[in-house]
Amino acid sequence: MVGTKRKDIGLGGYPEITLAAALERARQAKDGIRNGIDPVAERRAKNAAIEWTFKTCALAYIEAFKPSWKNVKHGQQWENTLATYVYPHFGDKHVRDVDTEDVTKAIRPLWSTKNETMVRVRNRIELVLSWAAAQGYRPKGFNPAQWRGHLDQVLPKPSKVNKRTSFEAMPIDAMYAFMRRLSDVQGTSARCLEFTILTACRSGESRGALWSEIDMDTATWSIPGARMKSGRPHRIPLSSAAVTLLAALPRFKDRQGNDVDLVFPGQSGDKPLSDMSLTACMRRLNLSAVPHGFRSTFTDWVAERTSYPSEVREMALAHAIGNDTEAAYRRGDLFDKRRNLMTDWAKFIGTAPAKGNVVTMRVAA
Repeated sequence: MVGTKRKDIGLGGYPEITLAAALERARQAKDGIRNGIDPVAERRAKNAAIEWTFKTCALAYIEAFKPSWKNVKHGQQWENTLATYVYPHFGDKHVRDVDTEDVTKAIRPLWSTKNETMVRVRNRIELVLSWAAAQGYRPKGFNPAQWRGHLDQVLPKPSKVNKRTSFEAMPIDAMYAFMRRLSDVQGTSARCLEFTILTACRSGESRGALWSEIDMDTATWSIPGARMKSGRPHRIPLSSAAVTLLAALPRFKDRQGNDVDLVFPGQSGDKPLSDMSLTACMRRLNLSAVPHGFRSTFTDWVAERTSYPSEVREMALAHAIGNDTEAAYRRGDLFDKRRNLMTDWAKFIGTAPAKGNVVTMRVAA
C-alpha cells in the first residue's frame, strides 16, 4: 500500500532474479514506502531519465521482438548489422534527433556494393524509429528511414544496383551422372545432400530433419511450420528411393545412450550438420554449383520435361501459390499429385539417359 492506494510492483523475472534477491527488493521497497517514497513513481522517474539513444532503443526493440522471431540466428543478424553499419554513425545519438542525413550516411556508402544487406539495414532502422515513436521517445509521424516517398527519391532502386545472380544449378541432363558420383561418396553430408535432392527441399530443412517427423509406413515427411521458411507446416511424399536411403542410415545414440532424433547429425551427434557441410561435399567433387541450385534444376525439369501443372511444382517446393484470396480457398496440398511427381523425379535422376541412335527424318518433297 502506498498511502491509501494499492500498487503492484514487479520485482524481476525468475531465474535472473532469485527468490532471495526478490525478497531483498521487496524489503527495500517497503522501507522506501515507510520513508514516504512511492516506488512506482520513483521507477518511472528513473526510466524518464534514461538517455534513449538509437542504440538503446534498438537493443530494447530486439529484446521485445526476439521471442517472435523464428530462430536465434535472426536476432544475431539484427545485432550484428546494426553494430557494424549503424551504431558507428548515430548509435549514441538521442533517438529523437536521428534524421535523414544520419540514415543516408549509414547506408549510402554500401548501397551499390552490398545492396541486399543495406536494404535490410534500412528496414531495421525504420522499425526501430517507429518503435521509439510509439514509445514516445521521438515525435510520431515522419520516419526518416522510410523508403516509399522519401529515400526512394535519393537512392537508386535496389533492382537497379543489386547484382545478385541466381544460384548456380546443375544442368538437367547432368543429374544422373552426378547422382552416381554422389552415391559413391561416404559420410553423413553426402547422404543428406542426396536426400535434399530427392525431396527438392531446402538444405536447412533436410539438415534439421528428425526421425519423429518421418513416417516410414506412409512414406511421408511432415515438417513443422517452425522449421519452414514460410512458417507453415509442409508434408513431403517420400519416393521409394528416399525411403531406401533413410532405411540404410545408421541410428545414432547420445552420450547417455538415448536415440538421437536427428536424421543427419553433425560430428557432435546432438546438433545438425553445419550449413556449409553440403557445399563442402560438392566442392570435394570439384563442382561449383550450390545445394540450393538443385531446387532450380527440379523446377526446370518439371517445366521442360513433364506435364505437371505449375501449382503442383510450386506446392512441392513449399512456395506460396497465387494471391491471398486463392490461398484462402485452396484447402488441399495436392499431396497425391505431388507423390507421383516426386516418384517421377527420383526415377529421372536415377535412370541413365537413353543413348541416341537418332535417325534423321527427311521431309518428303
